[in-house]
Amino acid sequence: MHKHYNGLKTAALFGAIWALLLGLGALVSGGRYIWIFALIGLATTFYGYWNSDKLAIRAMRAYPVSEAQAPAMYRIVRELSTKAGKPMPRLYISPTDAPNAFATGRNPDNAAVCCTEGILRLLDERELRGVLGHELMHVYNRDILTSSVAAAIAGVITSVAQMMMFAGMFGGGGSSDENRPNPLAMLGFALLAPMAATVIHLAISRTREFDADEDGSALTGDPLALASALRKLELGVARAPLAPQQQVVNASHMMIANPFRAQDVSRLFSTHPPMHERVRRLEAMAGGGHLGR
Repeated sequence: MHKHYNGLKTAALFGAIWALLLGLGALVSGGRYIWIFALIGLATTFYGYWNSDKLAIRAMRAYPVSEAQAPAMYRIVRELSTKAGKPMPRLYISPTDAPNAFATGRNPDNAAVCCTEGILRLLDERELRGVLGHELMHVYNRDILTSSVAAAIAGVITSVAQMMMFAGMFGGGGSSDENRPNPLAMLGFALLAPMAATVIHLAISRTREFDADEDGSALTGDPLALASALRKLELGVARAPLAPQQQVVNASHMMIANPFRAQDVSRLFSTHPPMHERVRRLEAMAGGGHLGR
């Protein structure tokens, strides 16, 4: 049972982003063409979801490893996936000093788990087990699908908003004065809607991180191990942040820690919740207390 009700929060956020999309559709030619953009969004979602493992691994230049090359990773992941009753994912290592890890793949049968060289040097085996439990739960909770759908809807909203901005500037959007929307309203919505969609998409990502923390700790039976790992990761990322290149930015929501410098992203536009809040929840979980909403 999720004491902080993240499933409900995710559903509410999806409701908000769909309401935003429908609101845009109502302003664009009476909503007659919104299904075109919805189909484009579905196609984009399917492509991103189906190829999510390849895209993220390519972005981090990761390479597959054998059990002889990464015995601790194999031992931990095999134990946890067996405990969860799921198939063993493919394992990768990314050749970067920035400490981080991520799991990706469209389902447990097509999953991959990746650790950077930096995180393998930084964490002890108990902390690494906590991190890998977190990452496996992203796959088991179908968070890749959730993120792909949210990103696609946000992308459709941005595309429609750009059309609205063009139409608003030139007074278009209707076949007569009676059904033509107010151009100022169109411009206002066109400017604000993409920002709102991005904020909601990122809020969904932050909510899924809380769930993976809780579920991963339940899988390992050791929430304090993950709390300790997160503290180390916060310091490690500050010492060795990744450059915000577009491919890495696109994959950053999958990582256990925000890979960029803290000053490069505000809390509102962050893909991850604050580390201190995640640690607080894990410590409360270890103590048997109730997690805050």
